[in-house]
Formats: sequence, C-alpha cells, structure tokens
Amino acid sequence: MRNGVDPRVVGAILCGGASRRMGRDKALLAYAGRPMVVSVAEVLSAAGSESVIAVGGDGAALASLGLAVVADRWPREGPLGGVITALDQFPDHDAIMVVACDMPLLSSATVRAIVEALATAADTDVAVAVTDRPQPLCAAWRPSVAAQLETAFSSGQRRLSDVLKTLRTVEVAVAARDMANVNTPFDLSD
Repeated sequence: MRNGVDPRVVGAILCGGASRRMGRDKALLAYAGRPMVVSVAEVLSAAGSESVIAVGGDGAALASLGLAVVADRWPREGPLGGVITALDQFPDHDAIMVVACDMPLLSSATVRAIVEALATAADTDVAVAVTDRPQPLCAAWRPSVAAQLETAFSSGQRRLSDVLKTLRTVEVAVAARDMANVNTPFDLSD
C-alpha cells in the first residue's frame, strides 16, 4: 500500500492456453449466459482494478468483447510467459492481479483479499490463492519480479508452481469454489 492509499492494481486475464481438453477457446465459451472472460474481467474491475487486460488468445475476438488485449510474448509456452508479459506492461503499478480465463466463479472479495495481502506485506513478491495447494493462476504479483521471472523462463523454467518456490510468497486461503475452473465440456454442465 502506498502511504495508506489503495494500491494501483491492474487485472490481467491469461487467455493463451491451448484448451485441448475443451476442444475450443475457453475464454470465449459461455458460462451462465456470457463469455467466461467477460465474467472474470467484471470481477477484476469490481475488486478495484484500474484496468483489465487479456493476455494472449484470439485478440480480435477478445477486443470485440471490449477487452484491451496484449499479445503474449511467448504464445503456447505456458502461463509463465503470460505472467511476464502482463508484468512488463505495468512496471509502475503496485500489483498485477493475474487470473486464468476459465475461473467463472471467482469472487471480487477473493481478489481483494489477495491484493490486500500483497499490499500489506512489503517484503513479498507475490500473494497467491491457496485451497489444498497454491493456485498460481490466481495471484497478485509485484511488477518488480518480472526480470527474475524472465531469467527463470529463459533458463527453461515453465512451471509457475516451481517459480513460486523461488519468490517471497504470501499464501491467501480462499474457498475452493472460487478456484473452480472449466476444462472440459462436462465442467460447463455443472
């Protein structure tokens, strides 16, 4: 937190996954009558994000939904590249709240709790949601770790869970429901 002022936060939605199990672009799939990416963007905005970007994915389709789109610097290389891309866009912000596009049940209260955990822990690089394990696709990152993440990426690292182990991390317990993601057509019917 900056001198008692709310932190400057940007929301970043990772949309670049291959969606192999789903068979089509998950970000654009309707859940409860609207594209999942729109639901996630609204949650990030309601939680206080100054702006929301979509990283990767079908840029034209995402832009047609009113989203600002940033091309993933490393498409099809996993979410770590998307996180780095997002952090590089806003180096002067206090936090980048990064979430996956397929989490339609995420709540703004959960996002606020994660951002607040990062804002109140000055010596922390990332605040990550935790259910039975860390959920690195729902985390608030300090942009200052971008270079460290890029070094890990350049050395071949791709797993966010492994990268988290090298950072100063605070874990935020969240409801499992908030972390539910949609990976298969069956998940859409739940």
